[in-house]
Amino acid sequence: MKEFPDFIKNPKNRVANKDQYSKDIEGYYFEGTDGSQVAFWTCHTEGLSALHTHPFDEYVVCVNGRYIVLIGGREIVLNPGDEFLIPKETLHGCRRIAGTRTIHAFGGKRIQKTH
Repeated sequence: MKEFPDFIKNPKNRVANKDQYSKDIEGYYFEGTDGSQVAFWTCHTEGLSALHTHPFDEYVVCVNGRYIVLIGGREIVLNPGDEFLIPKETLHGCRRIAGTRTIHAFGGKRIQKTH
């Protein structure tokens, strides 16, 4: 597949630009009853995210392209099928190539509803 399915890309699930740490990415999210969230990101351009932390763990799976986690002065390269766990309160960012698609599961509320 070259894109996430249309039902994932429902406008009601769209991540607002203010809730993104990167420019030129398209994101959609779903919430668990426990407050956890899962986000599906498509990176339309090459780019770098701002360094940030979360008060909960973040689990990342690279679906397509290349996603590089920047953490503790290291670069962890994720290719399609690779996964990585970012522990809570860990300063991190990412670098990615155009066309990269990732899935992120957050152990808490990362994205705020805007509608």
